[in-house]
Amino acid sequence: MNMSGQTLLNLLPALYRLKDAQIAQSRNFLSPEDLAQLQALQALTPPLTAPQQQQLDQLTAMASLGPLQSLLMLIAEQLAIVGNDLDQLYDDQFIETCAPWVIPYIGDLIGYQAVKGVAPSVASPRAEVAQTISLRRRKGTVLVLEQLARDVTGWGAHAVEFFKLLAGSQYMANVRPSNYYTVNLRDRETCTYLDTAFDAASHNVDVRRIAAERARYNIQNIGIFLWSLNAYSLTNVPSAASSTNAPGSAQCFRFNPLGADTPLFNHPIFQGAEISALAEPMNVPARLHRRILCQDIQNGAGSIYYGVGKSLSITVNGTLLNANQIQICDLSGPEGSWANLPASKSTFAAAVDPVLGRIALPRPAAGSPNPQVQTSFYYGFNADMGGGVYPRGDTFASSPEQIVVRVPDDQPTIHDALKSLSGEGVVEITDSNYYSEPDGLTVIVGDNGHIELRAADGQRPILALGAEMTVTGGDLSQFDLNGIVVTYAPGSGAPPPPVALIHAPSGSSQLSHLGVTHCTLVPGWALGPEGDPQFSGQPALVAEPSGLQVVLKKSISGGILVEGLATASISDSLLDANDPAAVAYAALDGLSAGGALTLQCCTVIGKVHAALFSVVSDSIFQSGLAKNDKWTAPLWTDRKQEGCVRFSYLPMEAITPRKFECAQEGNGLPQPLFFSLRYGDPGYGKLLPSTDDVVRRGAEDGGEMGAFHFVLSPLRETDLRVRMQEFLPVGLEFGIFYEN
Repeated sequence: MNMSGQTLLNLLPALYRLKDAQIAQSRNFLSPEDLAQLQALQALTPPLTAPQQQQLDQLTAMASLGPLQSLLMLIAEQLAIVGNDLDQLYDDQFIETCAPWVIPYIGDLIGYQAVKGVAPSVASPRAEVAQTISLRRRKGTVLVLEQLARDVTGWGAHAVEFFKLLAGSQYMANVRPSNYYTVNLRDRETCTYLDTAFDAASHNVDVRRIAAERARYNIQNIGIFLWSLNAYSLTNVPSAASSTNAPGSAQCFRFNPLGADTPLFNHPIFQGAEISALAEPMNVPARLHRRILCQDIQNGAGSIYYGVGKSLSITVNGTLLNANQIQICDLSGPEGSWANLPASKSTFAAAVDPVLGRIALPRPAAGSPNPQVQTSFYYGFNADMGGGVYPRGDTFASSPEQIVVRVPDDQPTIHDALKSLSGEGVVEITDSNYYSEPDGLTVIVGDNGHIELRAADGQRPILALGAEMTVTGGDLSQFDLNGIVVTYAPGSGAPPPPVALIHAPSGSSQLSHLGVTHCTLVPGWALGPEGDPQFSGQPALVAEPSGLQVVLKKSISGGILVEGLATASISDSLLDANDPAAVAYAALDGLSAGGALTLQCCTVIGKVHAALFSVVSDSIFQSGLAKNDKWTAPLWTDRKQEGCVRFSYLPMEAITPRKFECAQEGNGLPQPLFFSLRYGDPGYGKLLPSTDDVVRRGAEDGGEMGAFHFVLSPLRETDLRVRMQEFLPVGLEFGIFYEN
């Protein structure tokens, strides 16, 4: 119903329309203000501006309206409102066009159970209800269960009907030729995937409840396998040469530019918005297996895992190796004594071990230079934290008008780029290369100035310092570091170790802000071949100026020493002193109280002594005292009458201000259980699913305590359990199993 006032007027007899027009011409119905405005506009010399012309047309139209036409315009306006309501009533029958307030009612009609909506795919209630309607057409199928698990959690997922894997006598009406009672030991794929989500071997029945995750193989059981780690890419990064490489011998390298063994992960192939076939190993972010990669790489150009844009590729001296030049083998062994090194006349150009992340090249020809190896690969980690290739452009701290110097486009080195700024501007690294600064770096910020040293969005460069990065500044000066991995690489000889990787000295410096965002200040400064820290317990950052504010966000760092009159604010970060008895936070002497500390959603490995805990929330402290330790307590604040510690896990004998809903370390009490506490491992800092809910669901919002609180893993799992109940066939049970 869309009817204007003029349309209604035209339906009346001409007699009334003529009389209404005569009244409009004989009398003025404009207000004195509108009449004065109309006369003023008519007196203007044309041409008029667009707003003036629009106002003149409006006032002229109002002056020509009679009382009857004005009344009909009001009636038409109300009719239009009624018409729009009728149109909306029709639109409200469909989830795609309904008003927002109708969405929960349609959800109730179809039995939709609301969830937290943690994963991006379920963040929109409209899209989730629409997806539910679509999935109801396939309700009860294993494909729907797998798609639910993937979309609701945002992780890799695979659903398994365990009755298909039960060993039993063949039923002649339904013969299963592939259902062997015993494992075929000659089938490398079956043996590789035993006791995993892709296990194809037959098993005896287990009558325990799968809902308690104590059993798998039974007729009514459905297994939901999840890959909660993500696969992060590194593209065209230099491989780290082994320190034992010698002329005339095979050349050994590691994929990890930091020089540590790192397992390679698969780049998952997306199954599409609607799953039409169950997931296979290539569809999930799982570790690469030697046997599977060896079998796949024999397909040459048809390889699933090897090649540009795939899970890994290798370039030697600027030339991309093809799949036929790669040999997959076991290169395990101590440094300098790797197994299965290629012979000098090998038909393969490189040997690769995906489990350890190692590369071995045959002995180069006499007189040839050392080979240069670059790789593209995927490594596993839990979330977007520390230096990594993931979106973080919205965290850049610089203003658009600041000068941007790009490395290596504008300047060849970071040192030259910083020197060219003159105390103000941005240095942006535009690739994921390895940048060595043997003499360290000096950053001098001008008065009221701001310098940001950052990696371009989508890049993960490594800054290897031979000496410390010194940051000083004038009055109200600020410095920010974003998206960079900082490590220590001393030069030849035995140079004295620096104070820290990043050092803000006192003296004349009046630096007011030191920010570290999405960075990794390698705990222990550098990694050994086995991933062990080379300078365990050494501080990664030392802040000396009084009044300096240190801010860490979504970063990984070693210990921090902060002057007592400075402050530190750390959120969504891992503070790792490499040992619970080492110093994670204190004053410059490593014993006295550091400046006022704010911790939000952090995991701290090491002792903490602060003058004030302004707020400590949703955090985990893995702290302890060594024998004959001078510290009074592993977690210690001088001012107990101020501040608050809430929803956190605390060590025994912690000296804190008032506590609220905290968990305390003690014999027989719940404690955090980690996959690993060593930097470089894929599960670094990640809580095991078996961790007691006092810790795993002990944060303020029901999520886990610690640095990965923002992932909200327990809430994703809860969402999945709620949605599975809607689509699980009657009489069946399901269990959730984490593959990584």
